[in-house]
Amino acid sequence: MQRPDAHFMRRAIELAEKGRGAAAPNPTVGAVLVKHGQIVAEGYHTACGQPHAEIECLRNAAENGITPADCTIYVTLEPCNHYGKTPPCSKAILDAGIKRVVIGLKDPNPKAKGGADFLREHGVHVETGVLEAECRDLVADFLTWIQTPYPYSILKLASTLDGKIATRTGHSQWISGEESRKRVHELRKKVDAVIVGGGTFYADNPQLTCRLEGVEQQPLAVIVTKRLPENPEQFTLLCDRPEQVIFWTNEKSALSDAARKLQSSGSTVLAVPEQNGELDLAAGLSWLRQEKNCLYTLCEGGGKLALSLLENMLVNEFQLHMAPKIVGDHSAPDIFSGRSIATMDEALQLRIIKTELSGDDVIVTLRRQEM
Repeated sequence: MQRPDAHFMRRAIELAEKGRGAAAPNPTVGAVLVKHGQIVAEGYHTACGQPHAEIECLRNAAENGITPADCTIYVTLEPCNHYGKTPPCSKAILDAGIKRVVIGLKDPNPKAKGGADFLREHGVHVETGVLEAECRDLVADFLTWIQTPYPYSILKLASTLDGKIATRTGHSQWISGEESRKRVHELRKKVDAVIVGGGTFYADNPQLTCRLEGVEQQPLAVIVTKRLPENPEQFTLLCDRPEQVIFWTNEKSALSDAARKLQSSGSTVLAVPEQNGELDLAAGLSWLRQEKNCLYTLCEGGGKLALSLLENMLVNEFQLHMAPKIVGDHSAPDIFSGRSIATMDEALQLRIIKTELSGDDVIVTLRRQEM
């Protein structure tokens, strides 16, 4: 891989991120057109149903008076090779006279792949695999949607430097700083559902809303618990927006008087199958995707639920908000607990894909090792 290729692909990745969310359920894709070592046109997939990144880039070239035939196009995902809501980008590139195409990731979608081969067959020089890992991370949500029945699941937890999520008395407000808390609301704005465990629901009485300006639709609130509330009027969620609250529980609780009371107020009580005495979280996530059309979910804890999601490989992205604070109390609750392992080989292995400062905090974004 030539160093300039990586430089230009990195810019295409930056552009692709601008379409994050709006492009769903399509992948986020960016493209740049380069002539004599300079970027002369740019484009990204702005929204589902709108032109793809390559087309936007070619349009930008026309606006700038650039002849594409003299250029190399860099695109984060293999140009599509089928007629969907838009014509194939592979043909548009060929018609533009472009002689060199550099691709980050080959398209994993069997309906759209084949653009690279089509271009090669028509005499275009095509290179693939430039910043492939970064381009794969760019479309991790899209890969989830085409390869699994689940939404793209984000796990967010806040902890101190010594891995505590509260004091021994349960006091946790606030571990992270104001800027990090704002980031959480930005996350809530982008997802279709926010998921918490029963412990968090009962201890914190959360609102689970996005409190940023301009929010038209609040995310669904999903509570994972075998113990349903007997007095719904004590909980903010069930007073303010009961029709947007979903309880995942076991079959026994789903048939209880508490369940009927919740349902009469507009909430949904879903009987989730149990495996080894634990609720089948995969079944719940699949239900959210199929029945509620949820593409993105955000889990905000607690630790037991978070660990279960990680152990069952149901976390696509883990954001750890780490505050520069130390509790130093072994009785304070840990961010994760409940496993018993003998060697480090048994530890859950994640990989860091990004670290960034957020006020005084550090946000570490991770994925599973195999993703």
